[in-house]
Amino acid sequence: MTEPITPLAELWRLDGQTAVVTGAGRGIGAAIVSRLTEAGAAVVAADIDPPLVSGGADSLRTATIDLRRPEACDTLAHLALDTFGSLDVWVNNAGIYPSSPLVDLTDDEWDRVLDVNLSAAFRGARAAARVMRRLGGGVIVNIASNAGMAAGPGTAHYVSSKHGVVGLTKSLAVDLASDGIRAVGVAPGVTKTEGVEAAAASLRQAGWGDLDDYVGRTTPLGRMAQPDEIARVVVFAASDLASYVTGTTIVVDGGQLISFT
Repeated sequence: MTEPITPLAELWRLDGQTAVVTGAGRGIGAAIVSRLTEAGAAVVAADIDPPLVSGGADSLRTATIDLRRPEACDTLAHLALDTFGSLDVWVNNAGIYPSSPLVDLTDDEWDRVLDVNLSAAFRGARAAARVMRRLGGGVIVNIASNAGMAAGPGTAHYVSSKHGVVGLTKSLAVDLASDGIRAVGVAPGVTKTEGVEAAAASLRQAGWGDLDDYVGRTTPLGRMAQPDEIARVVVFAASDLASYVTGTTIVVDGGQLISFT
């Protein structure tokens, strides 16, 4: 018997759902919060630094928190439950991307990047899964990078962390499917954020050259992504539009990864 077809206008909606977004204070994270609230979700927006995103008091709760603390993600999961009564979507977006030549890369810097970019994503996924399995399911979205499928100069720690996020997404999908939990990666290319602009000088020193020129030369669409272009794909991944999508990472990089230019 054929299942009834749900209208597209309903499939993308997240009404009655609660999402947690890490790294939500600016850039891609802030854009994700904006789009998730537009889709109807209540959102806990977490970041290490205030000021955070702002919005309607009834649908948005902000939290200033350091994800390197082992208990931070469990705290956010319980905050979502206590504030909105559910936890349906968890977006591991927090990340840092310093650059350093490999021979100058210190153990401390390696550990810092892996902790923020990969270990915090693991702890976030674990905290989310422990709650979601009791509530009947949910979606974990991991913000990876096209650097999680390739490499560039001076970013061994970042590249390794994002390869790990892609692998983590696959493992989550396998381990959590029986609990009704999907896991989807979203891999942006270079995105025009405050963080990328701040990192441009150090990336130039690491061997990337002028970042705008690099992106224009290596990306078929010829430009950086806008944060909202990444956020739209996150809404897709979190919604029932993607109900049969799990374990994969969606590349959103203007074609850069597949280009030989």
